[in-house]
Amino acid sequence: MSKNLLLTAGILFLSSIGNFIFAALPPPPPNPFVLPIDGGASLLIAACASYGAKKIYDARKEKEKAKSEVEKN
Repeated sequence: MSKNLLLTAGILFLSSIGNFIFAALPPPPPNPFVLPIDGGASLLIAACASYGAKKIYDARKEKEKAKSEVEKN
């Protein structure tokens, strides 16, 4: 029982020391070259939407072209 108590106390002590060490560190300086994720994600979604719209437009155009060729023959 005393070994378990000693082990538990040691683990709690070491974990509390780690919290104090990390709490004492100053925050790192901000990186001026970091871009926000939101701007890139918005651009990616817009690019995918426009690409999809172009594919749909081309598919409809091909379908109408094939339909008009069948009507001519």
